[in-house]
Amino acid sequence: MPALLAFLPGTEAAQTLRRTLPAGGPWKLVPCRTVAQLERGLAGRLVDAVVFSPLGPGASTAALAPLRERFPAIPWIACHPFRADDGAVLLDCQAGRAAAAVILGVDDAVAGELVVRYSAAAERRRLLADAPRMLRLTDPLQRGVWQQLLDRVDEAVRTADLAERLDCSREHLSRQFGAGGAPNLKRVIDLTRVAWAAALLRNPGHDAAAVARILRFATPSHLSATARRITGVPAGGLAALGPRGVLQAFVRGKTRSRL
Repeated sequence: MPALLAFLPGTEAAQTLRRTLPAGGPWKLVPCRTVAQLERGLAGRLVDAVVFSPLGPGASTAALAPLRERFPAIPWIACHPFRADDGAVLLDCQAGRAAAAVILGVDDAVAGELVVRYSAAAERRRLLADAPRMLRLTDPLQRGVWQQLLDRVDEAVRTADLAERLDCSREHLSRQFGAGGAPNLKRVIDLTRVAWAAALLRNPGHDAAAVARILRFATPSHLSATARRITGVPAGGLAALGPRGVLQAFVRGKTRSRL
């Protein structure tokens, strides 16, 4: 399950975020009390955003700069009850490439929704927005499966799991998903995971071993072999492709393979 890491003083801000996250979403809000905890979370699990208070202890833009340099592909979102005289802090956040700012006391009703709007989950949907058209996913069932897969790129999803979620048999799901010229379902499951592996590998703090662990590949070799089947290149070439490049490589010649 993707995590939203909350590096925030006290509990009130985290409670506000948890209460206002979109209902039914796949995210888990994970409080981090120290920079060390934050670093372990970034290195060891799928993180869709880091929410931090730039005025909290040890959370200034300068203090977090080393982590942000190691994980630049993960959105960092400032969250604090900012006041009019905090303009310099907000400018500092902007200079540090914070993805957004949530103002507690003003944005409380939509704080969680704002975080999700600027999260890596939203980036997955943006980068792969053309996928349903390119993969010929026209049926509502096909598109529903695609959305499920984008939410669960850190899971080794099985067809049986998806069928249970969608209240149909595994055989029916496999048959209907591949209808109309669409790729077979197992290939598309691998596609979503490899596409996001390409995004994670753009973080200097993530090597192939870490990405394999985060996305539930058995080993780095398993990740590399899957990448070859999907794109024609090993894991070492994924960062250069990026998620859209993975999709394009798949469509160019890998969609119908049954390997």
